[in-house]
Amino acid sequence: MKLYMHPASTTCRPIMLFAADHGIALEQQVVDLFTGEQFKPNYVAVNPSCQVPVLEDEGFRLTESSAILKYLADKIGSAEYPRELQARARVNEMMDWLNTGFYRSFGYGLCYAQLLEDYKLADPAAQSLAVAAGKRHAERFLRVLEGNLLAGGRAWLCGDAVTIADYLASGMISLGEVIGCTYGGYPNIARWYGRMKDRPNWRTVNAALYGWAEAARGPAYVTL
Repeated sequence: MKLYMHPASTTCRPIMLFAADHGIALEQQVVDLFTGEQFKPNYVAVNPSCQVPVLEDEGFRLTESSAILKYLADKIGSAEYPRELQARARVNEMMDWLNTGFYRSFGYGLCYAQLLEDYKLADPAAQSLAVAAGKRHAERFLRVLEGNLLAGGRAWLCGDAVTIADYLASGMISLGEVIGCTYGGYPNIARWYGRMKDRPNWRTVNAALYGWAEAARGPAYVTL
């Protein structure tokens, strides 16, 4: 299997971590997002949406991180994507919540809006308002994550066992490290995130994230 990816990508790293943790061999094809390789004809032919990741398995392609995690988990029969109907539905629900609400506000509205030129507004006043709105919306989702989804000492997002939802969430939460988020005001999130960072392959898989964080140091980011 081949994974078209970028090592710092928020949506690629959960797949890379899951694969590393489970001994899944993936041929990694780097697509350099910082030079615009995703818009070149060769890659557009792979994914017309010009995004990573893409998983290729003997001619079969998947282009969404959540779908790729589910596919890989099913392919190896992992308990981290449970087969029991309601348990699986809970994981699906959590992954949809992350993708449709949290990532849009936290990732695009707060983090990318300050880190990536394509998401910044040219007018400084408009940029300031947009980032403030991104922070406000992100905080709303973080309060749900803190006070509901991880409340009561819950170890993992979907109960007492780690699932692929935790992998997906870890990529999104870790993006905050690039702008200096510490999650000090969210002890349940910090506790859960610490568990993910304790996984033996975390540092290796996320090396490019920490390189990006180091390179991005300097501006006074709006953070959490």
